[in-house]
Amino acid sequence: MVIHPLITDSRSLADLCARLGKSPYVAVDTEFMRENTYWPVLCLIQIADANEAAAIDPMAPGIDMTPLLELMVDNHDVLKIFHAGGQDLEIVHNLTGKTPYPLFDTQIAAMALGMGEQVGYQNLVESWMGVKLDKGARFTDWARRPLDKRQIDYAIGDVTYLVQIFPKLLEKLKRTGRGDWLDQEMERLGDPSSYVNDPEQAWQRVKVPSRKPDVLGRLKALAAWREREAQGKDLPRGRIMKDETLADVASHPPRAQAELAKVRGLSQSWAGNDIGARLMAALEASAPMSDDEMPARDDRKPGLGKDGALVADLLKLLLKIRSKETDVAPKLIARTDELELLAAGRRDGLSILEGWRYEQFGRDALDLVEGRTGFAVQGGKLKMTRIEAVEA
Repeated sequence: MVIHPLITDSRSLADLCARLGKSPYVAVDTEFMRENTYWPVLCLIQIADANEAAAIDPMAPGIDMTPLLELMVDNHDVLKIFHAGGQDLEIVHNLTGKTPYPLFDTQIAAMALGMGEQVGYQNLVESWMGVKLDKGARFTDWARRPLDKRQIDYAIGDVTYLVQIFPKLLEKLKRTGRGDWLDQEMERLGDPSSYVNDPEQAWQRVKVPSRKPDVLGRLKALAAWREREAQGKDLPRGRIMKDETLADVASHPPRAQAELAKVRGLSQSWAGNDIGARLMAALEASAPMSDDEMPARDDRKPGLGKDGALVADLLKLLLKIRSKETDVAPKLIARTDELELLAAGRRDGLSILEGWRYEQFGRDALDLVEGRTGFAVQGGKLKMTRIEAVEA
């Protein structure tokens, strides 16, 4: 494989993308910094196909990133391979309003092959390639220039091995008949709506003990205000106002701006400056949260009750059994909230009652909830038993 020097000019990047655009697949990774900003700062992009690999410096003066972004989101003939690619996709979405397509995430593929729920890249490489990676450069400040050869070599290693592992993963997925299982997961991962930072939904990230509509209405208004302030100033949310302070102000709102000086976690200057005035305006414009928006209770078990909670626990036990039998990570098969909804009587809109999840788990889960099967111990192992057969 040809490893190119760090690409810092538009012509070299355009030539590279023209060649990679003819490949069936490319592996992609990014390095970024976001400790001091709201938006992640893209510092380096690594990309490789079976023949060549390169690191690209998006911070290089005058470099035109258009060919690379077009390769990511507009060239649908090239499969884009990521490992745990959620943050990489977020960056592409921030730059283009789109997500890479088509895409393949090797961490999700590893879940389908029984390698655990969040296998790291280092473990993936060691498992499939027998290589132990040097992770000494993982704490690099990627925004600082110049980058030395060790840092660039470390970064490129995240795609040179990935592009070799992908065919091996794909072959095993085909051999085990699990390739189709990933389609739904890749669609979910690549859904552009997942990467939209909507200020009106920001309140859902903040925990507050109260379920009073007026408190939650103020929480929604304050969270939206904070999100817009953070976006406009390009600062982390916590630099504007920490979650606990936001929740406290929503629960115990000041009657006048001057009272902001007494709020723990806020600067006393907010009692008379513009940002304090905007906070107060957000509070004054808030309205009690409507019934339609009110969140589910903290246990997220609507109508479950004590007996239903026991059924949910049995479903979790069944999930562990099925996960072990099929050698698939439990998280890929079912989410806890879906098990609880099934136990509470929900049948519509559950992914465990559709497609491969129904075949591998959902059918038995439904039988368990509806009393057609139960657990029995056979030969020291827990097994599912048809209730009808026992009664007969």
